[in-house]
Amino acid sequence: MWALVINPVSGQGRGATVGTYVAGWLAQRNIPYTIVTGNSSVALDDHLASFVEKFPDTNGVIAVGGDGLLHNILQRLVPAQIPLAMIPAGTGNDFVRTLAWDLESFDAQLEAITTRPPASVDLGLVDGEWFAAILSTGFDSLVNEKANTMSWPKGPMKYNAAIAIELPRFRPRHYEITLDERTISTEAMLIAVSNGRSYGGGMLVCPEADVADGLFDVMVLHPVSKLEFIKVFPRVFKGTHITHPAVEIVRSKRVRITSDAVAYADGERIGQLPVNAECVPNALMTWLP
Repeated sequence: MWALVINPVSGQGRGATVGTYVAGWLAQRNIPYTIVTGNSSVALDDHLASFVEKFPDTNGVIAVGGDGLLHNILQRLVPAQIPLAMIPAGTGNDFVRTLAWDLESFDAQLEAITTRPPASVDLGLVDGEWFAAILSTGFDSLVNEKANTMSWPKGPMKYNAAIAIELPRFRPRHYEITLDERTISTEAMLIAVSNGRSYGGGMLVCPEADVADGLFDVMVLHPVSKLEFIKVFPRVFKGTHITHPAVEIVRSKRVRITSDAVAYADGERIGQLPVNAECVPNALMTWLP
């Protein structure tokens, strides 16, 4: 028995459409499944907990939604060691991008999920909370804070609008970053602790991050002028920003970040710094292309 977990409001309703498609795909092949959904993240988690209790030997969870859904259900599935597959139907879908699945080829992904055993990949653990892609603090976290208060525009444009609002008044902050082998004390505009390669819908903030190496890629953007930031920012979509002299990337299994700032992971609010994060090898069972 599979759990088909659907967030119907992911991607402005795309979750419901894709969820219906996946349910039909499974039904056509006589693959047993139970739909798990809810009108809130709390309700969905309660329903998922009931499914896990009823079917402790489940084949796994096929989740239809975005990185927010992924982040929430990781907290339930990782301790239970239940395999998880993400069918991308959100705004960003960055963990699916990291795993290198085609975002439109649902059939190939479903075929792999239902016919092959899962593989193990790394996850991040920040103060007891699992995350799949990227933990970040700095400018992007302020943008997230602003975007979460905005009712318009919708979708990815909300993030761009929040950037336009926050950038003129943004100032770099001082951070203490404790790594495995050294401590970095610096002014910075943004820090990304990366298990995955991208966030924000394909921004390759750490393009060489590997979900199977047991290490985070930690990207530090040292202060640049706002004009320089605007010039360099588009390069993040191809990952070519990493050659800029203000960008520093180091690898570490453990990271502690201290500052007067907030942190987000997988687009979800973690809270005020300091935070302590660890890359946990082979924490999640999932399917790879």
